[in-house]
Amino acid sequence: MPKILVVEDEKTIADIVAFNLSRENYEVEVAYDGMEGCKKALRPDIDLILLDVMLPGMDGFEICKRVREQSEVPIIMLTAREEEADKVFGLEIGADDYITKPFSMRELTARIRANLRRQSGSEPKVAESDLRVGKFEIFFDAHIVRKDGVALDLTAREFDLIRFLCENAGRVISREELMQKVWGYEYYGDLRAVDVAIRRLREKLEDDPASPRYILTKRGVGYVMSL
Repeated sequence: MPKILVVEDEKTIADIVAFNLSRENYEVEVAYDGMEGCKKALRPDIDLILLDVMLPGMDGFEICKRVREQSEVPIIMLTAREEEADKVFGLEIGADDYITKPFSMRELTARIRANLRRQSGSEPKVAESDLRVGKFEIFFDAHIVRKDGVALDLTAREFDLIRFLCENAGRVISREELMQKVWGYEYYGDLRAVDVAIRRLREKLEDDPASPRYILTKRGVGYVMSL
């Protein structure tokens, strides 16, 4: 049973979310302030974090940054802020998704299911990769990408993104297609999320992210995985 941590200082919201997620057969823990939330978020048994931005003691952005220093657990930001800059900042520091209050439980559970499906696995027991493009080997079931034989430390979303790019290597893919095929129909965000994810992925796989060799930008069109 997946364990979800809800970090939310508005007790009514936190308890409603926890009750509904329990009915969906998730194990749920709740933290009502930033310090407690950060402590629980760093535990290895947490499978997904629902993280409010405005928290007493420590805000959600700081918690997200600290978690990303140690873990690639899926993080969905819960925020009442509607400014695009706040959403983009959350994605840049490592959040996988965000949802703006007020939200429906149907939308929230769809986001949770989508992110848990992308959660990274373990090292493959077989030596052969499922896909090889240049220096990259991709193991589908294990959710692992190796560059020159070394596994990259990717989030589940980043794995899905590089897999799709490699499966379509040499073809220019629009941001709209990436949003549809990688984020899926359950995602309701804007296209800036694609640019942020590409930038973070480049930081992990490019020798010089400022001058990328593998994921290239085709201005006004989209992105292409170089062969």
